Amino acid sequence: MRRVAITGVGAICALGRNAAEFAESLRQGRSGIGPIESTDTSQMRFQNGAEVKGYSHQPYFDDRRADFMDRFAQFAVIAAREAVADAGVEWTPEMRENAAIVTGSCVGGQSTEDIGFQEVYKLGHNRVHPLTIPKTMANAGASHISMEFGITGPSFTISTACSSAAHAIGQAFWMVRNGITDLALTGGSEAPFSFGILKAWEAMRVVSPDTCRPFSKDRRGMILGEGSAMFVLEPLDAARARGARIHAEIVGFGMSADACHITQPSSEGAARAMRAVLRDSGLAPEQIGYINAHGTATPANDLTETAAIHSVFGAHAGKLPVSSTKSMHGHALGAAAALECLAAILALRDGVLPPTANYNEPDPDCDLDVIPNQARFAQVEYAISNSFAFGGLNAVLALRKS
Repeated sequence: MRRVAITGVGAICALGRNAAEFAESLRQGRSGIGPIESTDTSQMRFQNGAEVKGYSHQPYFDDRRADFMDRFAQFAVIAAREAVADAGVEWTPEMRENAAIVTGSCVGGQSTEDIGFQEVYKLGHNRVHPLTIPKTMANAGASHISMEFGITGPSFTISTACSSAAHAIGQAFWMVRNGITDLALTGGSEAPFSFGILKAWEAMRVVSPDTCRPFSKDRRGMILGEGSAMFVLEPLDAARARGARIHAEIVGFGMSADACHITQPSSEGAARAMRAVLRDSGLAPEQIGYINAHGTATPANDLTETAAIHSVFGAHAGKLPVSSTKSMHGHALGAAAALECLAAILALRDGVLPPTANYNEPDPDCDLDVIPNQARFAQVEYAISNSFAFGGLNAVLALRKS
């Protein structure tokens, strides 16, 4: 099996319009959470989210092309462009035919779908935008990336709620490791800020009325986010041979299902996924030096994730740094794992562990080193990134410092 290098990274989210801005926001512990501007939330129980403030398609796409793309697909292409440029990929006909695209998205083109429903049910119109279906479909991000670069190899999208991007990155990793493809573009994208889906999340009663405080005793729930992170994966030997910059390696991927409850998390299921990634990577628990937690700041998730970490890591859990970057970029649903994987990559590459922002007071039941409020300088060789989704679908990625 081949070792797999990450040679390109790209991002757009509430913390920045590119990976460098994202990294600086994490380093500063700067939260991107604030009042939602793109949708009227005056009649909702919550008004805050982690938006890409002031976003317009015009610096990235002409009007004609943008008309074919929902906001989430635009984010996917923007991040993919940066990742490909960062990797210095030189496309050949053979590479285009064999490269793979694997993306994750939970809800797809919700803004487009919401507009269509309003046209029909609220305004009484007899037709909707003719491109509603291609703009709404969850695979639109992958499809537009393939057209952007002329990639004709395997291209598909995984939708497993909040684990979507982790499953996508893991599958792309396995494809490169096992020789199925010599280059993969992978990650996730999401843009959930439309009235209908916000009302649906309001009904779940899991969204915080103020901000996201993972592992803090006074946490009140999650905060929704949006954006995309994308990566170029290739065999380590090939990356070294062409002199590419290697941000980090992916060394393992683990999955599990809770088979328990559609919304309530299970510590046993989360623990199984972490043990699976350790087996796949051949790592001992004591080798892990940082965990980017799922850390949604809901009462249930943070308790069960803490219990799972203790179960897997034993005595090592007490000195293992753990942080939730959702406290800064929000919970970007299908894109969350991609943003969090990028945060873990940067932690390894730059020697700066991102903090858990907005942290106020310790919770005795969340007795972990959560890197409260300020980033920590530390050289770490291995990290894992946790993703635990509604439906009990868990995915964990293991990374190694280059």
